[in-house]
Amino acid sequence: MIGVIVVGSAFGYLWWQGQIQRLSVYVGETREELRKCSWPTWDELKGSTVLIAICVGLLGLFTYVTDQILTVIVHHLYHL
Repeated sequence: MIGVIVVGSAFGYLWWQGQIQRLSVYVGETREELRKCSWPTWDELKGSTVLIAICVGLLGLFTYVTDQILTVIVHHLYHL
């Protein structure tokens, strides 16, 4: 019950300050801009997803190999 009162009070205050109207204008303008966007086709989306998956895999492999090399180097330096 207290939560409802707090949320209602906050909403009323924001309405009184004109913030709700500003939010409404912002949402409307955002929708207009999204209509202007050119969205990728399904094939372009699949191709981009595969490319990103390959890049993430290669980056993960690079990080793993680099970590293993540095582990060996530090291990050898520690045991000198």
